[in-house]
Amino acid sequence: MSNIPENLFYTEDHEWILIEDDVATIGITDFAQSSLGDIVFVELPEAETSFDEGDSFGVVESIKSVSDLYTPLSGSIVEKNEEVEETPEKLNEDAFGSWLVKLKMSDSSQAEKLLNAESYKAFCENNA
Repeated sequence: MSNIPENLFYTEDHEWILIEDDVATIGITDFAQSSLGDIVFVELPEAETSFDEGDSFGVVESIKSVSDLYTPLSGSIVEKNEEVEETPEKLNEDAFGSWLVKLKMSDSSQAEKLLNAESYKAFCENNA
C-alpha cells in the first residue's frame, strides 16, 4: 500500500492537500506517482491565476501518459513549485515532499468534501 500521511487531506483524483489557515498546498499522492511511472514533464499555473473547484490547473506527463491536475478547491495561486517544473522526477522521488501549488482558498467550506487519510486509503483499496 502507498504511503498515506495522516495529517493531509486527499481527493479521488489522487491529490494531497495540506491546509494552513486559508492556504492549501496541493500535490500528487504516492499512489498517483507510482501509477504514472517516470514523470518527465510538469506544467503549473502562474501566481495570481484563479480557479474554481474542479478546474484543470496543470499537467503531469510521464513515460506512460499525460494527466490533467484538478484543483479540489476554489481560489487563486499564491505560488507554484518551479523546482518541480524544472526537475519533474522529484515527484517520483518524494511525492509528499514535492508540492505543486499553493492556493489561497476563496471558500474554506469546500475543504469539508475532502477525504481524510482513512477514507482515501479505503478509496484506493476499493479502486485498485
